Amino acid sequence: MSSPLSDHEKRKQISVRGIAGLGDVVEIKKSFNRHLHFTLVKDRNVATPRDYYFALAHTVRDHLVGRWIRTQQYYYEKDPKRIHYLSLEFYMGRTLQNTMINLGLQNACDEAIYQVKPYTCTATGLGHRGAGGDRGGSCFLDSMASLGLAAYGYGIRYEFGIFNQKISNGWQVEEADDWLRYGNPWEKARPEYMLPVHFYGRVEQTAKGVKWVDTQFFEGKELRLKQEYFVVAATLQDIIRRFKSSKFGCRDPVRTSFETFPEKVAIQLNDTHPALAIPELMRILVDLEKLDWDKAWEVTRQTCAYTNHTVLPEALERWPINLFEKLLPRHLQIIYEINHLHLQRIAAMFPGDNDRLRRMSLIEEGDPKRINMAHLCVVGSHAVNGVARIHSEIVKNTVFKDFYEVEPEKFQNKTNGITPRRWLLLCNPGLADLIAEKIGDDFLTDLFQLRKLLDFIDEDSFICDIANVKQENKQKFAAYLEKEYEVKINPESIFDIHVKRIHEYKRQLLNVLHIITFYNRIKKDPSKHFVPRTVIIGGKAAPGYHMAKMIIKLITAVGQVINNDPVVGDRLKVIYLENYRVSLAEKVIPAADLSEQISTAGTEASGTGNMKFMLNGALTIGTMDGANVEMAEEAGEENLFIFGMRVEDVDAMDKTGYNAREYYERLSELRQVIDQIQTGYFSPKEHELFKDVVNMLMNHDRFKVFADYEAYITCQDRVNELYKNPKEWTRTVIRNIAGSGKFSSDRTISEYARDIWGVEPSDVKIPPPNEPPVESRK
Repeated sequence: MSSPLSDHEKRKQISVRGIAGLGDVVEIKKSFNRHLHFTLVKDRNVATPRDYYFALAHTVRDHLVGRWIRTQQYYYEKDPKRIHYLSLEFYMGRTLQNTMINLGLQNACDEAIYQVKPYTCTATGLGHRGAGGDRGGSCFLDSMASLGLAAYGYGIRYEFGIFNQKISNGWQVEEADDWLRYGNPWEKARPEYMLPVHFYGRVEQTAKGVKWVDTQFFEGKELRLKQEYFVVAATLQDIIRRFKSSKFGCRDPVRTSFETFPEKVAIQLNDTHPALAIPELMRILVDLEKLDWDKAWEVTRQTCAYTNHTVLPEALERWPINLFEKLLPRHLQIIYEINHLHLQRIAAMFPGDNDRLRRMSLIEEGDPKRINMAHLCVVGSHAVNGVARIHSEIVKNTVFKDFYEVEPEKFQNKTNGITPRRWLLLCNPGLADLIAEKIGDDFLTDLFQLRKLLDFIDEDSFICDIANVKQENKQKFAAYLEKEYEVKINPESIFDIHVKRIHEYKRQLLNVLHIITFYNRIKKDPSKHFVPRTVIIGGKAAPGYHMAKMIIKLITAVGQVINNDPVVGDRLKVIYLENYRVSLAEKVIPAADLSEQISTAGTEASGTGNMKFMLNGALTIGTMDGANVEMAEEAGEENLFIFGMRVEDVDAMDKTGYNAREYYERLSELRQVIDQIQTGYFSPKEHELFKDVVNMLMNHDRFKVFADYEAYITCQDRVNELYKNPKEWTRTVIRNIAGSGKFSSDRTISEYARDIWGVEPSDVKIPPPNEPPVESRK
């Protein structure tokens, strides 16, 4: 007789949607061996760790297949409204353990397949945005499934993901990410649903499956536009096929009228990349389905909704007219007609206001003329949302101010969220177990329950346990760094983490200025006691982004000097994490003490990394930007290290002018840092290596690094002071974890479902195919 399961083991068998987990270790072993022998055609004498992974992946996938088929049958039987989420980027990360957790199989699989090496799983990187932990689309798919929504994600299955980053002599070098080189056990090709996609007036077969491309040059722009149309055209054909059919397995169309299309179909455009869905749906409805223009436009607008992800003008896509004329001439005609009718309406509302017509046009004058894809999304959608409250206000008051004045009811906020299944239960099981021991397991599907942790804020044993979990995670990550990077760090130091895409607005440079300032203080008074700190920075720069690559080089150069200075010792280390990605985020985030979220106020739409760090017990040092604002509200601003200008301060400075030299001349520590960078202190073999960085900071820094320098340094001193008091630091950590309930993607998706898509979450437990649905069983 087997021994009773511990609470920890029971939690590993809890399926998110309440599906009974399979605990039969013998059956899992049989399935594993069957796949090893008959799917991979190997035995244990020749099988590699990767073979073990594939056999286990197929074993777990078997438990998905029945539910997948039954789910499709249920959808065709009940005919619910379906959600179609269009995005050119899905950072799925590694799939095996996440799937085992969601199916309640982890404990049984752990017991049955001790030979499997999980690290042989290759992460899926379909896109280009965050290049690491930023995986909002993937979190949303997780929540759509957890909430029982009839939802589908559509994207491109790239042959190559975003590049692998190598750091060579301090410089970023891009290498192809051949993530499919060993195959992918989680996908199933459907050649019977192959669809034609037309370019240039003929069928084109070169856009599908290609890697993400840079768009500096015309050829790159053309291929990128092809990719965007490719995913849109294929998606809409699939959506319409599903809409027309209502019987499982039946390909013959049952619906012929599009009157109910918006009642049965919701299309969510994730950023401007899938904006072509609007003219493509119009083309299908008008040219193929023979609807009149007005009816087709009504159907399109009621079906589509748009999520804006940026307030930076250069990040809002604008495509040259001549490229559209060459590649998609019919769609250009449709966009011209949409714009004509749109401007007619605006002219009638604001007679004689030609400047408003220019600002609101879908076509931007210039050389060359361009199509503003964000304007197309706003005009062609029934709902437009930002991804944090402050971002949504900026969208309404600046980015789309004219459109908001015309249709204020269209604009909403949907603050981003993350899935606690991956970003707590999977990546930080020690913390998840500790929380569950205190408040039960339900927080995994109702993250607001974390508020209950405040009941234990004064319990010494709980404070000690939280601190111990963090220290264990730090020691694990320190061991990882020693193995992978051959660098030893002090696990007792503050783990100061700044991991995200490298960009001027994210202000990794501000962090570097603090690092050098701290270094100079140690050098000035080496006998003084300093709170030790390990600064860990990671992220990828776009291949054509010169300044971002220079920032990486500066970070690595500064680290090279500091890490080899015997005066500094282990009081300060600087580590650059090569090839930051989801699987690396799962290691570093649980180990973080301090989360750097220091973008210029008003530039970060939301962020999701900030939420992951908060949930995993890191304290935030940041500006009042993006979701930081709401995090401060939930945890209490006094429990975050908030510094710097607010949005209104930045706006005021934009009007009066920003003078970097004034800060340089007034602040002696800043002046010393800049002089060191400029004179080659960190690049002794090439003194002028960083002249472009210094010139940008001194003469044309859009993101005002110097303006927040003094406040940032003062705030970092506050961090050091609190860290000297471990008990109070940990109590602050608990307040942050307890305040992170709002930032579940379950909450976010529930709001999308209620306010934009018009659907309700379902808690129907769908049984395997050979059983009737729960609700029909007597």
